[in-house]
Amino acid sequence: MHNLDWFILISTILFIVIYGAVKTRKNLNINSFLKGDNSSNWFTIGISVMATQASAITFLSTPGQAYNDGMGFLQFYLGLPLAMIIICMVFVPIYHKLKVFTAYEFLEKRFDKKTRTLGALLFLVQRGLAAGITIFAPSIILSSVLDIDLKLLNIIIGLLVIIYTVSGGTKAVNITQKQQMFVIFFGLFFVFFFIINNLPEQLTTSKLLDYAKVSEKMKILDFSFEPNNRYTFWSGITGGLFLALSYFGTDQSQVQRYISGKSVREIRLGLVFNGIFKIPMQFFILLIGVLVFIFFEFNHTPLNFNPQAVDYLEKNHKLDFEALKEDYKTLNLEKKEIQRLFFEEKLNNPLILNSLQQKEMKIRDSVKSLIDDNSKIEKNDKDYVFLHFILNYLPRGLIGLLIAVIICAAMSSTASELNALAATTTVDLYKRNLVAKKSEKHFLKMSKIFTIIWGLIAICFASIGNLFENLIQLVNIIGSIFYGTILGIFLVAFFIKKITANSVFWAACISQIIIFFIYFNIEISYLWLNFIGAVVTIFLSVIFESLKLFRK
Repeated sequence: MHNLDWFILISTILFIVIYGAVKTRKNLNINSFLKGDNSSNWFTIGISVMATQASAITFLSTPGQAYNDGMGFLQFYLGLPLAMIIICMVFVPIYHKLKVFTAYEFLEKRFDKKTRTLGALLFLVQRGLAAGITIFAPSIILSSVLDIDLKLLNIIIGLLVIIYTVSGGTKAVNITQKQQMFVIFFGLFFVFFFIINNLPEQLTTSKLLDYAKVSEKMKILDFSFEPNNRYTFWSGITGGLFLALSYFGTDQSQVQRYISGKSVREIRLGLVFNGIFKIPMQFFILLIGVLVFIFFEFNHTPLNFNPQAVDYLEKNHKLDFEALKEDYKTLNLEKKEIQRLFFEEKLNNPLILNSLQQKEMKIRDSVKSLIDDNSKIEKNDKDYVFLHFILNYLPRGLIGLLIAVIICAAMSSTASELNALAATTTVDLYKRNLVAKKSEKHFLKMSKIFTIIWGLIAICFASIGNLFENLIQLVNIIGSIFYGTILGIFLVAFFIKKITANSVFWAACISQIIIFFIYFNIEISYLWLNFIGAVVTIFLSVIFESLKLFRK
């Protein structure tokens, strides 16, 4: 990178870290540290909720997802607006009335201590894993830029987040997320206009859309009923709804963002703000991924976007790799001729172009198959697509800004997660089960200690992580394995008053075991796990209560 990029990158990150630490360094009690003195207005809440969800994974993986599979991922968010309405009507008034520090406090008030502890533990497991992944994502970027070991970068980024999260708590997280989201949107708009201005002149807006459609990248809605198809209208509107209800209604990383609000009205406005703007924001990010795909259709692209994979193949499978490069070169010459016909409106059969693109994907798959499983080289290159574009095609200054965007996103979501993990550990486990009669000062101290501990755990998880299929899918899969069961407990608590503690507790335990079995043994879209987990928990609770099982 150029010195200008380094200046923009370092100054942006340091400003956010120092600003957050200095602005909110005076936390006098646990209420201030965990709930920000209930001083957040609706705009701060809305931005904070959005920033918590929009991690580095969003800006690193989502364009890569669109590059490979098109706009269909947008269906994942179809249930979100309805979820926001339900949460505003049901969850928010109860949390605010009870003045809870965590969502799981409500479970004890409704059921008992063991149910509260179960809900807290399920959250800690899945969010603890996710926190490591959100640190891992930006480390990929810097390791490619600097040629520095991933583990070292995981440590550096993790420590930066720990500094201002420990210093300022919830208020620091909320305040810094405003600056982070400004940087994020500023950078993305720059990328959007850069791509548009650097596409071939013949590619007008209408032809651009036609090209994207022919390439099967603009299909948003899929109304098929295939349960193993990850992203369909039905999985989004049902599984996506249940995932959003659990994530925004029961996941402490989100609940903590809005229970810091001044009033129920401010909280509701903040959540509605998120519900209105989240889908357009995600559409825009996916659209950038589609534009990157079209950009690469007219520019040189490597056979694998992971530079480490390319180096490995050059050293260990040179002859086979060279042969595939020749096939790729020949295919590109064919594609250029088809593109010419497309521009001249002489292409009567668009399937020809799509057929060539499919052949290209097969060549890329052949390249991946050359990488030995024991090589420790990541075969998947989806998450490197946007990174390759940033590093090789953006002008000076903008590279530093875009890398700052991704790192800022990682810091904002990781800070929220550490803050929530510390709150849950302090309030639901330490204070409730171990040490109840201590001063406010003691619990404030322990909250900071637990923030540091979870930060270190996240760094450890990040150090042993890999790209899986796609980072954004990995985070959602981990969440979906646990979210359904947690949501089921809360839905029973809210809507079925006759269910007692033992019934819902054992129903949740069995439901979680069933979800594990389904995930590891049945090929089904992970979004459906949210729906199944919630329904099974509710159903078993009703059955156990009706049969008077597990009664004391």
